[in-house]
Amino acid sequence: MWLVVTRFRRCRSPTHGLTVPTMRFFYQIALRSLHELFSADAFAVLKSVVFNGWVHSIDRATRVKTHGCILSVQANREEFLQINLIQVDPKACFRKLKGVASSKFPELTPIRPIAMLNKEDHRFVEAYSVVDDIDSRTNLASMDWVDFENLIRELFEREFSKNGGEVKITQASRDGGVDAIAFDPDPIRGGKIVIQAKRYTNVVGVSAVRDLYGTVHNEGANKGILVTTATYGPDAYEFAKGKPLTLLSGAELLSLLDRHGHRAKIDLKEAKAAVAAVRST
Repeated sequence: MWLVVTRFRRCRSPTHGLTVPTMRFFYQIALRSLHELFSADAFAVLKSVVFNGWVHSIDRATRVKTHGCILSVQANREEFLQINLIQVDPKACFRKLKGVASSKFPELTPIRPIAMLNKEDHRFVEAYSVVDDIDSRTNLASMDWVDFENLIRELFEREFSKNGGEVKITQASRDGGVDAIAFDPDPIRGGKIVIQAKRYTNVVGVSAVRDLYGTVHNEGANKGILVTTATYGPDAYEFAKGKPLTLLSGAELLSLLDRHGHRAKIDLKEAKAAVAAVRST
């Protein structure tokens, strides 16, 4: 099941101070979003979609900012694709799908969503900051592996936080092949995203990508991201084609760091020499 969270915003009105788009407009947004998701799913992976509509507003009684869900609907693919959206009445169609919406309008009383993205996981541990301690002299390929995982988590947290997302790191050695999990509320590309960090000095082969793909399915995630300090072999890229997987090489990792205002280096020869020196002692 794919969870979608969309935010609506209230805007100024010359009469009541706030104008809320009619509930008909909200119903149309919900139905249109469901339509776009199912239509974009060429491989029919989505069987069911939950759409939750959220609103940021000001409570008229307390003048305090509030954030609540005002409508929620679940649609099964087969049932929804039989609907002729051009001809339907938005409210009637929404009710036919057994959607629930705020009963008081324009106050927009919050309702309980049909489903929410589960962000609870016993594997999550407290994270710490790394990115501010690195500079152009830091070799990512030879840094402590726990620091590297926290660095990746921190980088993606900055990347996803632009849309209200968050990233959690998992407990070392008990993560089931998961180093971090991102929760992205974006209605198109969002959901639960599994992140694996590979501080490697050799080419990453197809087996690591296969493992990630299996983990994505086991976790019930929407996507998987594999990040390495090295590069990927042709078989790895070939396997990832057409799948919800993103492969980030060492060069792309450095580019991501640079985009967020930080510099580092990846010197695989230096990292290999450091490992050899430790083994020889």
